[in-house]
Amino acid sequence: MKPAARRSASSRFGRAAAALLLAGAAAGTAPRPAEAAPKRIVIVRHGEKAGPLALCSIGKERAQALAAQYLSPTSPMSLIAKDPPAAIMVMTLHTLETARPIGKAWGMKLDAPAIAHVPIRNNRYFNAKLNKVNQEVVADLMANPRWHSKTVVMVWEHFHIASAALEAEFPAEKATLRQLLRLGEIPPARIVNSPGGVPDTWPDSNFNFFWILDYDSNTAQLPSRFRVVRQYFQPPYAALPSNDWGAKEPLPAGSGCN
Repeated sequence: MKPAARRSASSRFGRAAAALLLAGAAAGTAPRPAEAAPKRIVIVRHGEKAGPLALCSIGKERAQALAAQYLSPTSPMSLIAKDPPAAIMVMTLHTLETARPIGKAWGMKLDAPAIAHVPIRNNRYFNAKLNKVNQEVVADLMANPRWHSKTVVMVWEHFHIASAALEAEFPAEKATLRQLLRLGEIPPARIVNSPGGVPDTWPDSNFNFFWILDYDSNTAQLPSRFRVVRQYFQPPYAALPSNDWGAKEPLPAGSGCN
């Protein structure tokens, strides 16, 4: 399917956020502060990849493990079983492949922009398009009442979660979730399992962590808590790598991962 033929989820998000402001203006009232902060945002990186088109064997297994355990509707290990997600969002081809088993487990369609169906390219042009997805998604999350008191799962690309290099490449705009969600402003007392604060870069070698953001009110523009959760899977997925933050991932021979 040609990307141009698909209606971008990120464009819908951007139009919805703009419509809220226009509605207020039409009614003769000044735009009000955002009243739609989600209750929780669960951010996870896609699985390990074989190349620009697909996950490798470890990444595919991690996708199944996430759906069966940490992001399952029924597992006692699940981070969201008692708080079903209002949406499962993706942004690239690898995140789409990772999220499919999760969406299937919940019987949910994935929120995917058109660019999620295009092989990822590590160049400025493609990154600029992903920046736009990030900006529109976050604008919608923080302004659209549909997310009021809801949980949202974001299966994301790590440069656009947190990357000092990407932020430096685009100094005139906010490119990462770290910037857009103001994670660097969270006081140390509200940060759990991340002694150095919210990292400014998600390491290339880590596929095995969650960032969980909690909001304590509908009008909150800053998370009340930032929590890091490391993935330790139970059988039959217990052999999946779980390396320390920033450490090299111990990949088995023949995994096809790069």
